[in-house]
Amino acid sequence: MPVVLDSPSAVRRAAMDLLARREHGRVELSRKLLRRGAPQELIDAALERLAAEGLLSEARYLESFVASRARAGYGPQRIREELSQRGLARGDIDQALRDSGVDWFTQLREVWQRKFAGCLPGDARERAQQGRFLAYRGYSMEMIGRLLSGRGEWD
Repeated sequence: MPVVLDSPSAVRRAAMDLLARREHGRVELSRKLLRRGAPQELIDAALERLAAEGLLSEARYLESFVASRARAGYGPQRIREELSQRGLARGDIDQALRDSGVDWFTQLREVWQRKFAGCLPGDARERAQQGRFLAYRGYSMEMIGRLLSGRGEWD
Protein backbone atom coordinates (compact mmCIF):
# COMPACT_ATOMS: atom_id res chain seq x y z
CA MET A 1 0.00 0.00 0.00
CA PRO A 2 1.54 3.36 -1.03
CA VAL A 3 2.36 5.92 1.62
CA VAL A 4 0.15 9.01 1.51
CA LEU A 5 2.16 12.23 1.63
CA ASP A 6 -0.60 14.59 2.73
CA SER A 7 0.88 16.00 5.93
CA PRO A 8 4.06 17.92 6.73
CA SER A 9 5.36 15.07 8.87
CA ALA A 10 4.77 12.49 6.12
CA VAL A 11 6.58 14.64 3.55
CA ARG A 12 9.46 15.24 5.96
CA ARG A 13 9.72 11.53 6.74
CA ALA A 14 9.79 10.65 3.03
CA ALA A 15 12.45 13.31 2.37
CA MET A 16 14.56 12.07 5.27
CA ASP A 17 14.24 8.48 4.02
CA LEU A 18 15.62 9.58 0.65
CA LEU A 19 18.41 11.58 2.29
CA ALA A 20 19.34 8.61 4.46
CA ARG A 21 20.17 6.61 1.33
CA ARG A 22 22.38 9.29 -0.25
CA GLU A 23 22.80 13.05 -0.62
CA HIS A 24 20.27 14.79 -2.87
CA GLY A 25 20.06 18.23 -4.40
CA ARG A 26 17.04 20.36 -3.58
CA VAL A 27 15.53 20.13 -7.08
CA GLU A 28 16.11 16.38 -7.32
CA LEU A 29 14.54 15.75 -3.91
CA SER A 30 11.59 17.96 -4.76
CA ARG A 31 10.99 16.04 -8.01
CA LYS A 32 11.07 12.70 -6.20
CA LEU A 33 8.60 13.87 -3.58
CA LEU A 34 6.30 15.26 -6.28
CA ARG A 35 6.35 11.89 -8.06
CA ARG A 36 5.32 10.28 -4.79
CA GLY A 37 2.26 12.52 -4.64
CA ALA A 38 3.26 15.22 -2.18
CA PRO A 39 1.84 18.72 -2.76
CA GLN A 40 4.40 21.39 -3.71
CA GLU A 41 3.57 23.62 -0.71
CA LEU A 42 4.39 20.83 1.76
CA ILE A 43 7.55 19.93 -0.15
CA ASP A 44 8.83 23.50 -0.10
CA ALA A 45 8.22 23.84 3.64
CA ALA A 46 9.85 20.48 4.42
CA LEU A 47 12.91 21.23 2.29
CA GLU A 48 13.33 24.67 3.87
CA ARG A 49 13.29 23.11 7.31
CA LEU A 50 15.71 20.32 6.32
CA ALA A 51 18.10 22.88 4.83
CA ALA A 52 17.89 25.06 7.96
CA GLU A 53 18.70 22.01 10.09
CA GLY A 54 21.68 21.14 7.89
CA LEU A 55 20.19 17.86 6.72
CA LEU A 56 19.84 19.04 3.11
CA SER A 57 22.98 20.62 1.68
CA GLU A 58 23.63 21.46 -1.97
CA ALA A 59 27.36 21.80 -1.25
CA ARG A 60 27.54 18.33 0.31
CA TYR A 61 25.54 16.91 -2.58
CA LEU A 62 27.86 18.49 -5.16
CA GLU A 63 30.96 17.25 -3.36
CA SER A 64 29.57 13.73 -3.06
CA PHE A 65 28.36 13.57 -6.66
CA VAL A 66 31.59 14.92 -8.18
CA ALA A 67 33.72 12.51 -6.12
CA SER A 68 31.52 9.55 -7.00
CA ARG A 69 31.47 10.23 -10.74
CA ALA A 70 35.19 11.02 -10.84
CA ARG A 71 35.94 7.68 -9.13
CA ALA A 72 33.83 6.02 -11.83
CA GLY A 73 36.10 7.56 -14.49
CA TYR A 74 33.91 10.37 -15.76
CA GLY A 75 35.37 13.70 -16.79
CA PRO A 76 34.40 17.23 -15.83
CA GLN A 77 32.24 17.94 -18.88
CA ARG A 78 30.05 14.88 -18.33
CA ILE A 79 29.75 15.57 -14.59
CA ARG A 80 28.87 19.23 -15.28
CA GLU A 81 26.12 18.18 -17.69
CA GLU A 82 24.65 15.60 -15.29
CA LEU A 83 24.53 18.14 -12.47
CA SER A 84 22.95 20.75 -14.74
CA GLN A 85 20.21 18.26 -15.59
CA ARG A 86 19.60 17.84 -11.86
CA GLY A 87 18.82 21.55 -11.56
CA LEU A 88 22.00 22.86 -9.93
CA ALA A 89 23.45 26.30 -10.68
CA ARG A 90 26.33 26.41 -13.17
CA GLY A 91 28.50 28.52 -10.86
CA ASP A 92 28.05 26.07 -7.99
CA ILE A 93 28.90 23.16 -10.28
CA ASP A 94 32.06 24.83 -11.57
CA GLN A 95 33.15 25.64 -8.02
CA ALA A 96 32.58 22.04 -6.91
CA LEU A 97 34.64 20.76 -9.85
CA ARG A 98 37.48 23.15 -8.96
CA ASP A 99 37.32 22.24 -5.27
CA SER A 100 37.22 18.49 -5.91
CA GLY A 101 40.99 18.19 -6.04
CA VAL A 102 40.78 15.74 -8.94
CA ASP A 103 43.69 15.76 -11.39
CA TRP A 104 41.57 15.39 -14.52
CA PHE A 105 44.48 14.59 -16.84
CA THR A 106 45.67 11.78 -14.57
CA GLN A 107 42.09 10.55 -14.40
CA LEU A 108 41.86 10.68 -18.21
CA ARG A 109 45.07 8.69 -18.54
CA GLU A 110 43.83 6.01 -16.11
CA VAL A 111 40.51 5.64 -17.97
CA TRP A 112 42.37 5.42 -21.29
CA GLN A 113 44.83 2.84 -19.96
CA ARG A 114 42.02 0.66 -18.57
CA LYS A 115 40.05 0.77 -21.80
CA PHE A 116 42.83 0.71 -24.40
CA ALA A 117 45.70 -0.93 -22.45
CA GLY A 118 47.82 2.21 -22.88
CA CYS A 119 48.23 1.64 -26.63
CA LEU A 120 48.43 4.86 -28.61
CA PRO A 121 46.30 4.77 -31.75
CA GLY A 122 48.09 3.44 -34.82
CA ASP A 123 45.88 5.07 -37.42
CA ALA A 124 43.13 7.67 -37.82
CA ARG A 125 40.33 5.14 -37.25
CA GLU A 126 41.77 4.01 -33.90
CA ARG A 127 42.42 7.62 -32.90
CA ALA A 128 38.82 8.53 -33.68
CA GLN A 129 37.54 5.50 -31.74
CA GLN A 130 39.59 6.33 -28.67
CA GLY A 131 38.72 10.03 -28.93
CA ARG A 132 34.98 9.34 -29.16
CA PHE A 133 35.08 7.07 -26.12
CA LEU A 134 37.00 9.60 -24.02
CA ALA A 135 34.81 12.50 -25.17
CA TYR A 136 31.71 10.49 -24.24
CA ARG A 137 33.21 9.99 -20.79
CA GLY A 138 33.39 13.78 -20.43
CA TYR A 139 36.94 14.85 -21.19
CA SER A 140 37.77 17.87 -23.35
CA MET A 141 39.09 17.46 -26.87
CA GLU A 142 42.17 19.45 -25.85
CA MET A 143 43.02 16.95 -23.11
CA ILE A 144 42.22 13.98 -25.36
CA GLY A 145 44.38 15.36 -28.17
CA ARG A 146 47.29 15.89 -25.80
CA LEU A 147 46.99 12.35 -24.43
CA LEU A 148 46.61 10.64 -27.80
CA SER A 149 49.48 12.55 -29.35
CA GLY A 150 51.73 11.25 -26.57
CA ARG A 151 52.76 14.74 -25.45
CA GLY A 152 52.95 13.75 -21.81
CA GLU A 153 51.75 15.56 -18.72
CA TRP A 154 49.03 18.18 -18.67
CA ASP A 155 50.40 21.63 -17.84
